[in-house]
Amino acid sequence: MTVAQFPEAFEFLFQPARYKCAYGGRGAGKSQSFARALLIQGAEKRLRILCLREFQKSIADSVHALLSDQVAALGLSDFYSIQNTTIVGRNGTEFIFAGLRHNAANIKSTEKIDRAWVEEAQVVSQASLDLLCPSVRAENSELWFSYNPVLDTDPVHKMFALNPPPNAIVRKINWDSNPWFPEVLRIEKDHLKQKDPFPEKYRERHQNNVELSGPGGAAIQVTFVQPQKSE
Repeated sequence: MTVAQFPEAFEFLFQPARYKCAYGGRGAGKSQSFARALLIQGAEKRLRILCLREFQKSIADSVHALLSDQVAALGLSDFYSIQNTTIVGRNGTEFIFAGLRHNAANIKSTEKIDRAWVEEAQVVSQASLDLLCPSVRAENSELWFSYNPVLDTDPVHKMFALNPPPNAIVRKINWDSNPWFPEVLRIEKDHLKQKDPFPEKYRERHQNNVELSGPGGAAIQVTFVQPQKSE
């Protein structure tokens, strides 16, 4: 049985909701946690998962490499087949990848999307959001957004952090929620915090203020880990 650990702050990813959104500073583990959660859910039951960024000129611009790394980290290499442009589970789960800005027609016509994950969502335009949300319409489908805020006027930040829609779970998650916050970032964080001329850089980077199984699936035990208290 695969055992997967998550920061406790990301437990909401395993709760049903139309919209799931995590935002905050760097080092919180947002991207890794989203990737792991989707791989686990895809191993539990057959899902079609659309992974998006605003701009994607090639598969190298996508989260394909991140998901591939997490397949290995979770011990699911026998379950998932990593292909050049997709990742496919032995139960039929499929990860597909696209850019929002230049794929409007393809996204509108993509059928039976169960999960859509938008990474680096702070740069997504309002037009892309208006296109995406009604295009993901399968029963019990979900839209996931992960991002580091830049401006209060960013469309995704306005939509979720400032005026969340019904059936949305929105979490502000920073470095101090990550039990495995990298030491290299901790040193950088502490250095920035001590430098009086640049307190805004510390806030922007690190403290941003703006058992499962199914038919044909893999058995996975999910546990949630609290971070150690740190200043």
